[in-house]
Amino acid sequence: MLDINLIRETPEIVRKSMRDRQMDPAPVDQAVALDMERRKLLGEVEVLKNERNRVSKEIGRSKDAAERQSKIDAMKGVGDQIAALDERLRQVDEALQAQLASIPNIPFPNVPYGKDDHENVVVRTVGSLPSYDFTPRPHWELGPALGILNFDQGVKITGSRFYVLSGAGARLQRALIAWMLDLHIRQGYTEKYTPFMVKSDTLFGAGQLPKFADNLYKDHEEDLWMVPTAEVPLTGLHMGDILDEAALPLHYTAYTPCFRREKMSAGRDVRGIKRGHQFDKVEMYMYCKPEDSEREHAAMVANAEETAAALGLTYRVLLQCTGDLSFGSHITYDVEVWAPGCGEWLEVSSISNIGEFQARRANIKYRPADGGKVRFVHTLNGSGLGLPRTLIAVLENNQQSDGSVVVPEVLRPWMGGIEVIHPGD
Repeated sequence: MLDINLIRETPEIVRKSMRDRQMDPAPVDQAVALDMERRKLLGEVEVLKNERNRVSKEIGRSKDAAERQSKIDAMKGVGDQIAALDERLRQVDEALQAQLASIPNIPFPNVPYGKDDHENVVVRTVGSLPSYDFTPRPHWELGPALGILNFDQGVKITGSRFYVLSGAGARLQRALIAWMLDLHIRQGYTEKYTPFMVKSDTLFGAGQLPKFADNLYKDHEEDLWMVPTAEVPLTGLHMGDILDEAALPLHYTAYTPCFRREKMSAGRDVRGIKRGHQFDKVEMYMYCKPEDSEREHAAMVANAEETAAALGLTYRVLLQCTGDLSFGSHITYDVEVWAPGCGEWLEVSSISNIGEFQARRANIKYRPADGGKVRFVHTLNGSGLGLPRTLIAVLENNQQSDGSVVVPEVLRPWMGGIEVIHPGD
């Protein structure tokens, strides 16, 4: 959430931010109007309460019973006015908070303008596109042929965009998760095992509600929502906390299954397992001081790149344009890996500097060591990496002409001695 003072004093900056994001800036105008009304109401209430306090003192000092009663009767009317103004103030404040919650973060100046993901800027490409002396198969052919990926069973159990991994396929998925967690621990992150369901306040603090409510799964009898990403519970860990400066930065990593309705992507990536309502992800998350967030962001990007490189994948880093930037982000870099069977780049991580946007919503602050005023922390997040797209890239890049798949060396300790996946493994 943005600081109301920023919207109050420089609304045009916020309007431009929303226009650059291809969003209607109307919430900014509504927030400005509501803020003006709120301050006006506060002034009127303060005047009336001061008047009531003054007259109350006069009543206490008065010796004349008739005069006292007259003033008491007059103050009943003032009390009614105050009650009415307080109710209106409550309504205005509620409406103001709703508008503020709908306004996204402001892109950094170095974020390029663009309408959508087609205008993201390639920063660097690492590695060369692999070549084969055969035509590489896409994972939706390769997996079923190996007997490790079954689409029909997923549809039978649940419906479209679900699948079942079997044998070495399920083990490879688990190996990727375990290896990535261990890698991030070596990179300096502390592993967290968090709930896979959270309450509304946690989703609001992370910036998921109210904007993405239609894209989330909810228990309609309880205030519980399935997590769309581990970013949400990792934000919630310190909701309402005041951290000591000496504790910062905090680096967390966590695995969670993720649940999203994918309503915004209907019709996209319908073949294979690139996009689904349920998927696994290992998350990286940081809390830091404001002056450190740029450096920490660069470090997190490097951590995601190290993960892709260690798997032997050709990858590229892109800077998201304004039209593709996530709701809470100042700046985001995507890491995409090459999938030769699909013949396309697959996004496996988006690494974002959120600044104080989530910290304001979740009220997460730190106390400076010099005893100064408490400040909001900055938060950062990124996938490290996301599945199943990393699984897709591992399968497609390591396939051989006979249809088998070589297991990347870093994953073999979790594969029980399997070095090559053959049909039936």
